[in-house]
Amino acid sequence: MPDYTSQPRWWQRGVYRLMSTRPAARLAAKVLPGVDRTTLRLSGGRFTLTSALIHVPIVMLTTTGAKSGLPRTVPLLAFPDGDKVVVIASSFGNTKHPAWYLNLRANPQATLAFHGRPARPYIAREASGAERAVYWQRAARAYPGYNAYKERTEGREIPVMVLEPAQSDE
Repeated sequence: MPDYTSQPRWWQRGVYRLMSTRPAARLAAKVLPGVDRTTLRLSGGRFTLTSALIHVPIVMLTTTGAKSGLPRTVPLLAFPDGDKVVVIASSFGNTKHPAWYLNLRANPQATLAFHGRPARPYIAREASGAERAVYWQRAARAYPGYNAYKERTEGREIPVMVLEPAQSDE
């Protein structure tokens, strides 16, 4: 997975500031997932508009719907930590948790596909305490928009999810 710790370019810092605003976040929440799904499909899973704009890798997370039981796939910013992948349930600063987070709470088995690689099974868990604080800091340093999202959630603590590779039964 690409490195997300290097310094963003000057224009990417401008995108961070723009995406931190409420109107841009609302628009992004409606437009970017569809655009990213399309660009991922067309690029063989190697490229998204969002990853180019904000210099953070994007994964395709597939969960099982908590109510429907159907597979649900969503593009998300991802922060690798060795073989683990961390995702932030910010929902662009909305006051409610995103559906994918609720799905993972109901069924922690998921698959992740990234950087043109086939989807692999993962098990999700919610980070807490010091671990959550470390991952939140890393993610907010890589994408400063999270701090603005945190201010808009009206007290909702933004969950930090850690996905670890599922052990195969071979």
